[in-house]
Amino acid sequence: MTNEFTPKFDLADKVVLVTGASRGIGRACALACAGSGADVIVGVRSAADGADLTAEIERMGMRALAVQMDLTDLATVRKAVADAHAAFGRIDVLVNNVGLGPENLAENVTEADFDLTVNVNLKGTFFTTQAVGRLMIEQKSGRVINISSQAGTVTLKGEAIYCMTKAAINHLTRCLAAEWAQHKITVNSVAPTFIWTDGTRPSLADPEFHRHVLGHIPLGRIGDPIDVAGTVVFLASPAASLITGANILVDGGWSVA
Repeated sequence: MTNEFTPKFDLADKVVLVTGASRGIGRACALACAGSGADVIVGVRSAADGADLTAEIERMGMRALAVQMDLTDLATVRKAVADAHAAFGRIDVLVNNVGLGPENLAENVTEADFDLTVNVNLKGTFFTTQAVGRLMIEQKSGRVINISSQAGTVTLKGEAIYCMTKAAINHLTRCLAAEWAQHKITVNSVAPTFIWTDGTRPSLADPEFHRHVLGHIPLGRIGDPIDVAGTVVFLASPAASLITGANILVDGGWSVA
């Protein structure tokens, strides 16, 4: 039995768009949202990349649609958002998960790597949010959740450009939260530590690097994608309706150690 004193953490009747949903944190967020009752639009580099994920979501009893999104090609982003809106009639939650960061010492960073990191992490995220935000403004409600990183708060050697973009995402989150509150849109970010994914597994397989990482995490473990997805579901749920402009660190205590 529920009442006014029982927080609601489900996403029943919501439509969620997750970018970079084919694997890792994005895939976990898509499945967690579906498991919480949402229909899910999966943004992927090619529609074929989302076939198995959409099938899995549909087996859970929810609707799913894969849309092609290349954040370096804004035409694909705008088309994907328009197609998703046409298919579902609304987008209630946007999870901006796409991000990258070629690793290199600052003195060795190339212009090509700089441009790619900024174009995907900042420009792509902003214009994806703008496209969805316009729809949310029309419907007078919405949730934007940016997947940031602890790198926006702490320093990581060899990742100056990545850290810069994630710090910018954290402040963009606050700026949009302030601008869009009048439209009943909340904007928050989630900042994970190292998470076990296909992208991090090769580095974390190095015993020395693994020990180095754990030495910075007071809780003593590498994160799993579900650790991030759980926070995303919370921020998308009615239970978080008064939270906006926040950056929630899912870092095992790295930033306070």
